[in-house]
This record gives sequence, C-alpha cells and structure tokens, in this order.
Amino acid sequence: MSQSEPAPIVVCKFGGTSVSSLANWQNILSILGAATAAGELPVVVHSALSGVTDSLARLVDAALISAHPEVLAAIRARHVALCEEMQLEVPSGLLAHLDDLGKLADGIALVGEVSDGVRARAMATGELMATEIGAAFLNSQGVATTLVDARGLLTASATEAGGRVSVLSASCDFSFSPRLAEELRGWGTVVLTQGFIASDAAGHTVLLGRGGSDTSAAYLAARLGASRLEIWTDVPGMFSANPRDVRGARLLKNLHYDEAQEIATSGAKVLHPRCILPARAAGIPLLVRATQSPGSEGTRISNASGAEGARLKAIALRRGITLISMDSPGMWHQVGFLADAFAVFKRHGMSVDLVSTSETNVTVTLDPQANSLAPSQLDALVAELSRLCRVEVLGPCASLSLLGRNIRAIIHRLGDAFELFEEHKIYLVSQAANDLNFTFVIDEAQATRLVGQLHDLLIPQSGDDPIMGPSWEDLQSTPQKVPVRAKWWRSCREQLLSLMEGRQSGYVYHLDTVRERAMQLMAMRSLDRVFYAIKANSHPEILRTVAASGLGLECVSRGEVEHVRRVLPDLPVDRLLFTPNFAGRDEYQWALREGLRLTLDNLQAMQAWAGLLAGHTVFVRIDTGQGHGHHQHVRTGGSHSKFGIPLDDLDGLVELARAHHIRVAGLHAHTGSGNFDLSNWLETAEILAAAAGRLGGVEVLDLGGGLGVPDRDGLPAIDLAGLDAGLAAFRDKHPGFDLWMEPGRFLVAEAGVLLARVTQVKGKGQHRYVGVATGMNSLIRPALYGAYHDIYNLSRLDEPGVEAVTVVGPICETGDVLGRHRTMAPTVEGDILLIDTAGAYGRAMASHYNLREPAEECII
Repeated sequence: MSQSEPAPIVVCKFGGTSVSSLANWQNILSILGAATAAGELPVVVHSALSGVTDSLARLVDAALISAHPEVLAAIRARHVALCEEMQLEVPSGLLAHLDDLGKLADGIALVGEVSDGVRARAMATGELMATEIGAAFLNSQGVATTLVDARGLLTASATEAGGRVSVLSASCDFSFSPRLAEELRGWGTVVLTQGFIASDAAGHTVLLGRGGSDTSAAYLAARLGASRLEIWTDVPGMFSANPRDVRGARLLKNLHYDEAQEIATSGAKVLHPRCILPARAAGIPLLVRATQSPGSEGTRISNASGAEGARLKAIALRRGITLISMDSPGMWHQVGFLADAFAVFKRHGMSVDLVSTSETNVTVTLDPQANSLAPSQLDALVAELSRLCRVEVLGPCASLSLLGRNIRAIIHRLGDAFELFEEHKIYLVSQAANDLNFTFVIDEAQATRLVGQLHDLLIPQSGDDPIMGPSWEDLQSTPQKVPVRAKWWRSCREQLLSLMEGRQSGYVYHLDTVRERAMQLMAMRSLDRVFYAIKANSHPEILRTVAASGLGLECVSRGEVEHVRRVLPDLPVDRLLFTPNFAGRDEYQWALREGLRLTLDNLQAMQAWAGLLAGHTVFVRIDTGQGHGHHQHVRTGGSHSKFGIPLDDLDGLVELARAHHIRVAGLHAHTGSGNFDLSNWLETAEILAAAAGRLGGVEVLDLGGGLGVPDRDGLPAIDLAGLDAGLAAFRDKHPGFDLWMEPGRFLVAEAGVLLARVTQVKGKGQHRYVGVATGMNSLIRPALYGAYHDIYNLSRLDEPGVEAVTVVGPICETGDVLGRHRTMAPTVEGDILLIDTAGAYGRAMASHYNLREPAEECII
C-alpha cells in the first residue's frame, strides 16, 4: 500500500461468547494486532456478554411485576466479575449504564407497562455496558481504541406502514459514506462500537432484532467500504450440517453469497441471514471464523463459490415448524382465493415461509423464528381462515433442506437418499426456483437422525477440495485420542482388559465414581433431600451404594419398588418416592396400601378414583409448559409430552383436591434430561412456588432431575455450585418450602462403560466400518435419541488416531450404529473398544432383539 492510499478498513464482529472471557480477549488482541500490522484499520462491532440479552428481556418482564431487583443485581454482578477477571477497575461508563438501567426498570414497575421504545432502551444496555469493558481492556493493553456509540453510525429506515421505523427489528441505510470512512480513519485508532443497536431519524434507540450484531457489522462494512467483514464466533465456520447433531459435518471453506444465504435461512445459526445482503450489495467478502482458534481457516463467502457445477453442499434443519393446511373444493379456479387467505395471515402478523398448492388444498409453513406461535394467536388465525376453508394445524414439524448449487441437475443421484424417507410422513415438498434447495417438511421427532443418515449418504466423508474442509470431529480432536478430563477407567485399563478375557462384551461400573457423584449432590446445601431415579440403572450394588450415601430412591413402577425392597429390605418407606405414569388403578391402590409417597400426574385419577384417593396425602406432577433436554424424546414438559398436569388445569386441581379431601403436600416437575442451563431449575422452582401459592398447604417442591452429563471430552461439567447458589437465593425468597431433586443419569452415567470386542472391519467406498460384538441390544441410546458416546480403542489407547470409522453392532437394523466418524488408531479383529458414559440407560434399556444376549454387568 502506498503512502497516499487510505488504510483498508476491516470490520470485525465479535459475538457474546467471544467477549465474555479473558482468554478470548487475549485472542482478540492478536487478531487486531495482525490487522494493524498489515496496515489495516480494525473497526470492532461488539455484542453483549453471552446470555445478557436474555437476562435483559427477563428484567423487563420482571419489572412489570416489580420483581426486577434480583435480575438487575445478577446483571451487575456478571459485568463486575468480568472486570475483575480482566484486572480492570469497573469503568464509570458501565456504572452509568447500570444506573440508567435501574431507573428504566423502576419506571416500568411504577407504570406497570412497557412500550417498544422503552424495551429497546433497556435491551440496548447490554451492548453499551459490554463495550465499556472492551474499550477499557484494549486501552489497558496499549491498543489505542476509540469507543463510538453505534447510534451515531447507523440510522434506521422506515419499513412499516405510515413511514414508521420498526423499533425492535429495524433495518438501516447501508449506502457507502466516504465521509464516515474518512472520519474514522482520521482518529488513527482501533474503533469499537456496539452491535444490535441503531437510532431512528429523531435519535431514539432502535434494535436490529435477534442476530442484530451480525447485521450491524454488515451495515457498517458497507457504509465504510470495508475490504472485508469478519464474523468471529464460537464455531470455526459454516458446516455441511449442524455439527452438534452430525459430528462428521464438514467445514464449508468457500460459499457464494446466495448459497450462504440459503444455509443461514434454512437453520444454520452461526450467521444471521440478514447480514449477507449488505455485504453482497457492496461486494465485500465475508469470513466466519472462531475466536478461540484464530488460526483456523473458517468460511469465506463471496461472489465466487470455489467450484462450478451442480453440487450438494449442506443439509439444514429447522425445528418447531407449524403447518397450516387449507382445504376447499371451491378454491379450484376461484379467483382471489390465495389473496384472501394470505390477507388473513397478514392481518394476524404471520409471515408465511413455504407454500404448496394443489387444486383443492394450500399448505403453508410458519417458522417460529419469524412468528409468535402462541396457541391463542394460532386459534385466532384458524378461526378467521375457517370462514374461507377447512383448516388443519399440524406440528411440531421440521423442515429438512438439501442445499447446494443447481440441485435439479443432481436429482437423479438422490434416489438412495429418497429411500430414507420411506418410513417418514412427508407433509410438504418444495424445490426453490433459484435451484439452491430441495426441502421436505416432516415430523420433528426423527428429523435429527434423518439428517445424520442423509449426510452420511450424500456428503463426501474425506478428501480435500476448494469447498469441503475438515470435519467437525477432526477439528475438535487432538492428534492422539487421549481424554481431557480424568477418567477412572484409564487407571483401570489393565483390569478392564483382563475382565474381557473370555468375554465378547460387558458393562463395567465403578462404584467410587457413583459415591463421588452422590457426595456432590449431598453437599448442595440448598437441597433438603435427593432421590436417585433408579430407572437409570437398577443394579443392586449401585442401589446399595447410593442408599449408603444418604440418598432416597425414586421408582416409577411397582416392579422397581419391589426390586428395591429385595435389595434393601430395611430401607424405610419414607426414603422411597413413587412416580408412576399412566399406570392402572390397581397400582395406585397398592401404593397407597403400602404407604408409599405417591405422585399423581393426571386429573383423571382424582376425578375417577376419588374414593380411592380421598383422605390421602399425595404429590402432584406439574407440566410447566416447557421441555428441555438434549433430544425430543427426553424433553418431558410441554404440550407434546405425556407427563404432568398443565398449569391451565391448576384451578381444576384445587377444586378436586378440596372436594375429595386430598392433601397435596408436594409439587413435582421434570422438564427433561441432559440439561446444563441452570435457569431451567430456577424457573421451575418459581413456577412451582407460584402454583403452590394457589393450592395452599404445599410443603415440598421437587425440581426433578435432568442434570447434564458431558458426553464428550473437552465439555465442561454442570455448574453444581452455581445451581446451589441460585437455589439458595430462591429459598431466601421462598422460605416456606423444602427443595428436593431426583437425578438419575448424573449419578451413574460416568461411572459406567460398555466394553465390546471387535468382530470385523470393513471398507465400503469412502466409509470404514468397525463391527463389535454387541450393539443396540445393549446400548440403544444412540439409535433412539441420537445420543453421543465417546469411543476409544482400549487395546491401543495411546496410539495416535489416524482413521475415521463408524462403529456398528451385530443387530440386523440400519440404525445399529454406536458412533459415526470416530478417529481411532488402526483397529483389528479382537481389539476391545470402550464406549464411555454408558452407566445410565444402557443395560436398563437393553433387549434380546435378534435373540442376542445383551452385555453382562460387572462391578469394580
């Protein structure tokens, strides 16, 4: 670059995770240093700290009922903690924003309502506070940085009727401004500004909607004529599938703007779709990279796709889709039917996504990302549409899209892939006129598994080219397959190998690990009692170990209760909790006769069996309306789950309990399994406390289980200390309740491994299979839930992994897969593979399918 040429501007957007730790800020320093060393001017677009935007939304809602001080204190503590980690004094600007936020919340509480303008001001505080910390840190490290308010850089355009600006989801002018570019260059420093926020023509704060920081960065890049736009996030680019669902998903190194738009719109969350238009209009290349690994290649999006010709590049999935099917024989050749129908959607503020038509039917999809799909709003929509036609609402569904270039030209090669849909109900098929996607709408429950099967069949698993880079598995794995966390079985390796002499397969349980997990739970001061959900693993030695640690036992069937009594005949009855689901009347009658603490989860029991329950004390399971967990089948809350009495039926519960003299002493809720989000249990506690207030006489709130267990190396464990602190704060607020929990998998998953002998290996095209002596007959979780288990070659544990394999069992089912795309040392017949975290829902869910014996159980 010559002396007279202006410095190229590079816009770098850093997401919430990227700006929330000192380690990531050290990487940001190196990223900005590399840009300035190359003679470039970095303009940093900074998000709010991770999770703070959600906290601000909760703050506004809490302020409406004057319950905001605790939420505000948590937001303050989060920012102060980051300042302490970065060894900074709390910036005065941050304190001023916190003060303004408190006044806003107080004002909302005073008037009892909140306008869009006030909500926008509150939500904008997240970015304003975080950038104060970011600018202070960069300056403290010798990087001269100017903090600029984004509301002076971006102005919202009128997009609504009457020339109004959309306050909560605004669009901005992104025309090139040589004056603005020259002004920023004149400062001679790194420029740092906020994402997500802008101003209208009158200077009022507006928001750019969810994902708005990506869009802010693209607007600024176009306004400044940037040489490139870099989106720094927590994943190293865009992939051929969601890597959290498909470990073999491959990095997409180069994409055309329109391909990236399709992938982002079809469900990929790494990049917001709105940010692509400004970059494309200005011809600015866009790079997606990972802050935690700045040296990684990432994805480059530009006018060049990296390869010509027809090609499938990605498989994307959007969940939570609702279908509206409209039938009317009278619509055939009826002028204006579609206009009338779509006018109804417009009046109800519904944005239609996919459309399919026939002579007598029109079916459309509604995406939850673009619509509020509350039951009351859907009911109102259906009521008005019903004046035109017969209406049916279907869901939850998922849209599965095959994405690439010139898709029509390769349809003839998709025959084998279409066979995978044979057992799935397809509601709608759409093929885009731009020839970039082929989309199917199917039932949501099995969509994730189908994506994995399609990816295996259609996306090359190896080979490097201008489009496809390394797999997610390869990017995450270390050169040697050595566990990051300490694993009990590493020190017991020789003992495990000895156990397998003369055996083909076996479960091995480590009782010391069970004791350790039990002690972790018993150390939580906020909990009054902890019960072990024995359905996870009912091995007698595990039951004895758990009971000796002081836990009670939670059972879901008469058979489980009787098994416990055989193993632990002296266990007091008050250490048992009985929680049947859709069991027969005789089972409830037996439980009451035995003096068991019984949990009901259906009003029908109170209505039809009033004489049986009258005068008894029971617990009641409540459906909080939300399901959480790692898979659809383990989310046990919400209208599509069979568990619990919905909150809408609470008045009926109160009336029946009073009418039949049934005392409800405890409320129970369990929203799902495999959860790491602490707010799940804190929100559940608040919901149950509110319900208890309406019932009266409730003494116990049972928060269920579902404590997440890391399913692979490198992932953090659940923050039990944080959960304990949160529940302690809840108890201070609600001192009248005992708190119980009933985890299962947390206690035993990491204590168990499944060992299996290698029977055969097979190469099949680009795929390599390793067959073992047992499969889904012993461990059905991968087939049933799509669960992930780390797999190691125990015989060659310290040898480097050099080949990617799929591990399969001997069961005559295509779904008998224990793990896909696992990097291992060369594996041969007779080697012993170890499937990790298999102590829960393994042998407990085993079968004799194909008349094959499941793995036997051993204790060490």
